Amino acid sequence: MTKDKQELMDFILDHYENPRNAGSLNDVSEDAHKCDIKQNGGNPGCGDIITVCLQFQDGIITDFKFEGEGCIVSQAGTSMISEVVIGKSKEEVLSMGPEVITDIIGEELALSRPKCSTLGISTVKLAIRELEREETKKLALA
Repeated sequence: MTKDKQELMDFILDHYENPRNAGSLNDVSEDAHKCDIKQNGGNPGCGDIITVCLQFQDGIITDFKFEGEGCIVSQAGTSMISEVVIGKSKEEVLSMGPEVITDIIGEELALSRPKCSTLGISTVKLAIRELEREETKKLALA
């Protein structure tokens, strides 16, 4: 994605001001938006906080909702990651590295704010690992 600095800043601001897949997260037990897994993530140093809610069908992320607060980079980055991971398998997401966000927001910003820029993908990966632990536990108890 080749963008000049102004286009990139406009793109990031648009995701911050109009976040994709942001919305109310309901409890796992509610049907309105059933979360298969809900995960909190944050950067205590900068005050960035997000909660992601993922829905899966046959191991594929079919829906993603998030709520959060914090800097432009963390919130816009989570919005961007939500668009990237919908339609991807657990394995595909777990194999993604930090370059997934670097390729979108640019190396300069990603390297200057690594924890902020990767908060979204890191939290999604934590959610998937937790879901896999829960599934393994259920199989062991069955």
